[in-house]
Amino acid sequence: MIILSKLADYGVIVATHLATHPERQANAAVIAAETRLPAATVAKVLKALAHAGLVLATRGATGGYRLARQATAISVAEVVAAIDGDIGLTQCSVHAEDCDRTNYCPTRPHWAAINRAVSTALEAISLDDMISPFTFAPLGSSATAPDHSIAETAR
Repeated sequence: MIILSKLADYGVIVATHLATHPERQANAAVIAAETRLPAATVAKVLKALAHAGLVLATRGATGGYRLARQATAISVAEVVAAIDGDIGLTQCSVHAEDCDRTNYCPTRPHWAAINRAVSTALEAISLDDMISPFTFAPLGSSATAPDHSIAETAR
């Protein structure tokens, strides 16, 4: 199973939450309460996102955090990379020096292509895409946007 770290997952949750309220600035405690994540974890995530330039931090009594750019301009890949570093599905694809098999491994060259495919997929998804519950609904599924045309016609 390929899985993001829990911290990267929380990073996407926090960044998506900020994207739902772009006009607002909120402190870590408020964001933690609203996302139901541990306050210390949210503070750690926000620090990493700020260091990566994805959120802006303002100090003071009315300070807090907000996205540094529009939600359409921040990808899930950027958020994951801010928390976990380069996206790599195997240890050797990110840290080749840590693998004793690097010089003769028959699969190593292929992992680079796989990593690029995963990165490209995550780069194609913006925080704005993550806000909508219907963005990734399969075609023809019942989880599509509600059709209000009948209700509007009846008015």
